[in-house]
Amino acid sequence: MEKKRIAFVGTGGRALSFIEPVATTYRDNNEIVGLCDLSPARMAYYNGLLAGDLGYHVVPAFTADRYDEMLRTTKPDTVFVCTKDSTHDDYIIRALKAGCDVITEKPLTTDAAKCRAILDAQRATGKRVRVAFNYRWAPFRTKVKELIATGVIGRVRSVNLEYLLDTNHGADYFRRWHASAAESGTLLVHKSTHHFDLVNWWLDAIPAQVFAYGDLVFYGKKNAIARGDEALTKYPRYTGHPEAKDDPFRLDLDESEPFRKIYRAGEADSGYIRDRNVFREGIDIHDQMSLNVRYRTGEVLTYSLTCYSPREGMRVCFNGDRGRIEYHEFIGTHMNRAVRPKDFQLDVKPGAEAEGEWIKVFPHFKPSYVVPMPPATGAHGGADEILNRSFYAKDAPATDQWGRFAGHEQGAASILVGLAGVESIKRNVPVNITDLVPLRPEATRLSQLV
Repeated sequence: MEKKRIAFVGTGGRALSFIEPVATTYRDNNEIVGLCDLSPARMAYYNGLLAGDLGYHVVPAFTADRYDEMLRTTKPDTVFVCTKDSTHDDYIIRALKAGCDVITEKPLTTDAAKCRAILDAQRATGKRVRVAFNYRWAPFRTKVKELIATGVIGRVRSVNLEYLLDTNHGADYFRRWHASAAESGTLLVHKSTHHFDLVNWWLDAIPAQVFAYGDLVFYGKKNAIARGDEALTKYPRYTGHPEAKDDPFRLDLDESEPFRKIYRAGEADSGYIRDRNVFREGIDIHDQMSLNVRYRTGEVLTYSLTCYSPREGMRVCFNGDRGRIEYHEFIGTHMNRAVRPKDFQLDVKPGAEAEGEWIKVFPHFKPSYVVPMPPATGAHGGADEILNRSFYAKDAPATDQWGRFAGHEQGAASILVGLAGVESIKRNVPVNITDLVPLRPEATRLSQLV
């Protein structure tokens, strides 16, 4: 059987989760034909891994200005996009026009104009675009989908979702490019796209209108000074600054080989500083957000995201006309350390005890009960391994019982909640999603979108 040819654009820390399976578990039916990145140093690190520990071989490497050359000469069947969020649209559209299918890391893109351009390019080319929503594929979250779909609590009428990012994982977004709204679309797009996609998928519903609030109350220089933490603002970054050695928000890029070789070594050719002080000036995203969403089919979501919590996890409550489901997920925190799946580990900080995952059903007029589930292992609650199987396995099914595949339209439905939220915060008014991007107006269910 002829191997599927896959090229990767973007070789930061997240790309490893998608590249290693191709080079190891799925090498018999897939081939990595090219890497593309701003930084030759980062690609050299990946090629060292491929030819070394992964037992693969060196693959052609192309700097970002040679992306079209890579598409032309390596002729990939699929391009996997793992670049900075604000550049997804450019790489996706150029790959589609070159005749390639695309898999993109979430979010699909960062603003409404870019979203419309991606949808237009897909329609014009007919090629396939998939979004790597790994959250859908974790066994616990799939079990929630099963319970709702089988009517355990009747028809769901409302959802409450609270997500807490702690001062390990949450702070990390404020060290990086994510702290710039122009590059990430804000965390309502970059991070919350996971949560909005989950609710869209759990309910099989299309969002219609959003009203939101957002503030920057913890990170940034002004907030640190107001709290009495001015000493934590005195250095521009953490690595190489001895005065930061006792800073609880410190990240040292010299602490591990991946950090040194991907980020420290890549600074000169990419200009990317991975460990900027989270209490600096210039941060223009929010660190706490709340919003209400109404769906085309009438359900309502109440959502909040806090980025400076002492603990990490989420609680979700579904109110149905036959009962209630409560889902709790507090399993520790994971900052992207650019490590192989075998080296993945959750961090449990003092005062942030891991309670695990559980689902409890509260039927009307009957005793409540806990839904039994096996323990989840591996990165992202076991989701990454299952997701990669769906991308790469030769026997991967074309359809999925629980509708976990997400295409460009479902990817758009997710980011549009965040984009509408950003617009609502700016204007202090409800925002209709179709005013941003006219997702199929005749559709009523998410499953009717690709």
